[in-house]
Order: sequence, then structure tokens, then C-alpha cells
Amino acid sequence: MWPWAIGVILFVALLLRVQYLHDPLLDHPNWRQGDTASIARNFAQLQYNLLDPQTDYDGPPPNYVELELQILPFLAATLYKVFGVHEVFGRLLSIAFSLATVGVVALFARRLYGSAFAGIAAAAFFAVFPGSVYYGRTFTPDGAMVFFLTAALYACFCFLTEDERLAPRPLARSAALLTFAYLAKPVAVLAVLPLAGMMWERIRARRIWRPTAYAVLLAIPLFILWLYDRAVAAHAEWRWTSGITQLHVLPALASAFSSPAAFIAKLGFFFGALGMLRETMLGSIGFALAVLACIAIPWTRPRSPLLLWGWLVAGLLYAYVVVTVERVDYYLLPLLPLAALLIGGAAAEFVERLRGWAAPAFAGVLALAVLLDGHAAIARYYHYDRTAYADAVLVAHALPPQALIVMGHYGPDVLYYIDRFGWEEDPLLWTPFDEESAIRKGARYYVSVEDKRLHRNADLCAWLQRFPVIRIGTWPVYETDPALVPRGADAFWNAFRRAELAGNARAFLDAHHACAVEV
Repeated sequence: MWPWAIGVILFVALLLRVQYLHDPLLDHPNWRQGDTASIARNFAQLQYNLLDPQTDYDGPPPNYVELELQILPFLAATLYKVFGVHEVFGRLLSIAFSLATVGVVALFARRLYGSAFAGIAAAAFFAVFPGSVYYGRTFTPDGAMVFFLTAALYACFCFLTEDERLAPRPLARSAALLTFAYLAKPVAVLAVLPLAGMMWERIRARRIWRPTAYAVLLAIPLFILWLYDRAVAAHAEWRWTSGITQLHVLPALASAFSSPAAFIAKLGFFFGALGMLRETMLGSIGFALAVLACIAIPWTRPRSPLLLWGWLVAGLLYAYVVVTVERVDYYLLPLLPLAALLIGGAAAEFVERLRGWAAPAFAGVLALAVLLDGHAAIARYYHYDRTAYADAVLVAHALPPQALIVMGHYGPDVLYYIDRFGWEEDPLLWTPFDEESAIRKGARYYVSVEDKRLHRNADLCAWLQRFPVIRIGTWPVYETDPALVPRGADAFWNAFRRAELAGNARAFLDAHHACAVEV
């Protein structure tokens, strides 16, 4: 029964994840998908080096970026080398990691509770959680991280609870999986707490334990993560990981512990994070089941209670420290395998107590309810801006292949489909001085994706009037080649500046029918 049940669950999980498989990467989370896809393409077309991830923005390449080890983009780039650049490979790889996680959760729960039904139930619920379904098909690194995190904790569980000698080979396997988990995304470092819990349980049980084995598991993966971070940060222009931590996460945490008002505000954001976990990651029914299963841990008799409690505490601490600052739901993905394990154990206990087919049938009905409830919660995530996609493709075909551009829109997703290097900037914040700097570095087009927003920036909009403009799709595109500036073009700008000094900038633009602002 076990292989057939898991096979059916995997097949259903696959069907759920291939929905809208070939849609552009402008669906949610479009920013992260565009970033990941551009890194994969640059691996294939610029530098096929795992330690040199590059994005499309910040001018001409190289544009090295400080991020986690780009496992998924590098695998996609490898396929690009053989079959050409097709971002669907990124989604297929994410699906493969998600399905592998379903399988690992099944094995984990069966071993953790000593029950085949626990494994089947855990796999079924993980397969249908809305967050697992949706983010199990996005071109983002999170699915790979969740796989390695779950596999690493499973390997460590088997190693610490079943290996009497703590043999070198399973130790190396566990340490390697932990290393890949940490490198896939540093959030996986939350594994340290459940890992320490399992180690303490072994010591309390007076079983053989080796300080060197414990040190390898606790220190070596973290040391390798540190070495990787130093190597990437040494030449990165964009420091996303350390920048977000130093500029946003740590100051918010320090403020919360130094100001009662900030503490209360952060607590409110924490409950908001739990709200995201309930709404789009587990679904309302899945969240309720996970909470009940958590309460039932003393009765479900897992072989390592501290594994579950440590995982839960670490996940909640991460949500409090990070997700209250970077308020996106997919940062909560590491809690989904835990929820599946908890529900799987509770389902097995339920079946054991009631016996007969009624209990398994009821568990199946609950899994179906989680699926239907969750699908409604994430339905909006599949939507994307079809006009923006069509315009980006038109611009990609219209501009010279090696052209550098400034794109008046803050988002690597649209820039990815324009398929040009350059700058992605908020048109309300970009200045004539910024544009002049980009032009000196080779920018020859300003693509006004958010043209209404550009018109609100009177300085930049007036300054751009010196250049010829063409319309591609619905977007005006300014040809910012200095050689194309007509004689006398500065007269308009100088007149605008005089009007601006007199406090009549907008009236001047209206009189010349330029940069109109819609009310």
C-alpha cells in the first residue's frame, strides 16, 4: 500500500504544480523570479561559474550580486547550455525539488512516528498546502532550500536516533545536506535549534555521543557558509543579504528591544506574519490542523519531540526577527514541512485510536478541504500583467541587441523580458544627474514603463524632452544618444529651469503640452 499511496500523492502533487507552467515570470513573486531567471541566463551566457552570480541591472556587466549559493539558477543554466534559454526549465526544477520534498516528508514522518500512515498523511498534506503548491512551481530558490533543509533534518534524525556508533559515513552525509541547506538559503540555519534538541535527547538517554561528531554537524556547515559568503561578498556590487540584514533586520530588532512602542509594533507585524502563514501558506484549515497537531505532540509520541519543538521555536523566532521586516509569505516556507509532520503524526494517532476505514477517510476529506481552501487563497498569485509582458517583448525585438537602457520601473522581472543590461529605476526618484551618469556609461534608451509616474517627476521629464521619443507598444522610449539631440534642445530645459525657480514649473509644462499629469 505504501508505494502506491505515495505514488498517487506525488502524481497529484505534480498535477497541482504544473498549472500555468508556461506563463511568463511576471506572476507572484515577479521580482524574485525575474532576479533568479536573469542570474540563470547570465550563468549560461556570460560566466558559467557558480561563485559569480550576475544580475541584469546596475549598468553594463559584470554585475555581481551577493546572494545565497545559486543552486537552482546554475542547474537551469546547465540545461540552457544544452537546450537554449527557456525559463520553463527553472519552473520544472522547482517542481522536481518540491516533489522530492513530498517524498522526504513521507519517509521522515514514517520514521519519526513509526507509522506508515503518518508518512502518507504528512506527504498528502504537504503536497496540497497552498504555499507548497504555488511556490513549488516558481522560479525561486526557496523550494530547493526547503528540500535540503527537510532532507538534512531527516538525515540528522536517522543519524542521531538510530546510529549507535555515529559512524563517519552517515555523519558526512548529514553534514553535507546541512551545508547544502545553509548555502541554498541562509534561513535554513534555523536547523541548528532542532539539531541541538536531538543531540540533547541522545545525551539524556545516556547513549554513545562523540563531541567531534557533534562539532562537525554544528560547526562545519556554518563555516562553509561563512567562506562562501566572504567569497561572494568580496566582489559583489549588490549586497542583498548583508545589506538587508544590516540596514533593516538588525535595526528593527534593536528598536523593538529599546522602545515599548516599537516592540508592540513588531509584535503586531509578527501576528501579521502568522496571518500570512494561515492564509496563503497553510490555508485556514491547514493552519488550524497544524495548531491542533502541535498541541497534541505529547499524545502523538514522536521519537524526537525536541526536533519538532526546536523546529517550531526556530521558525517562529525567524518570523519575528526577519519576516516582520521583509513581509513576504514565502519566507515562511521552512515551516511547511514541520506542519506536515505534525499533522501526519496526529493523523496516525487518530487512525490508531478509532481504527477501521472511517478515520483514514476523514483524514482524506480534510486533505481535500485544505486543497480547495488553499487554492482559493492563492488564485490571485497566478495573475500577471499581460500588457507589460507584450510590451517588454516588443521592446526586446525593437532595440539593438547590445543596447544599454534605463528602465523607468523598479523590478527585474520586466527588465528580464526586455533582455538588456542597464538600470532599473523608480522614475519618481531618478534625476537628470542620474540619467546623465547612465548616458556617460553607455545608456542609449530610457524605457518609460511607468510613464504617468515619470510625468510626476517634472525635472526628469522636462530634461528628457531634448531626446527623440518613439512608442513601442504602450511605452514611450526616449533615444538618449547624445548625437541625436537636436540643436537648440537645451533652450526648453533652460526655460523650464527659470520657470521652476519662479515656482511655475508645472504651469510651464502645461503651457507647452509636456509631461501632463493626469488627475
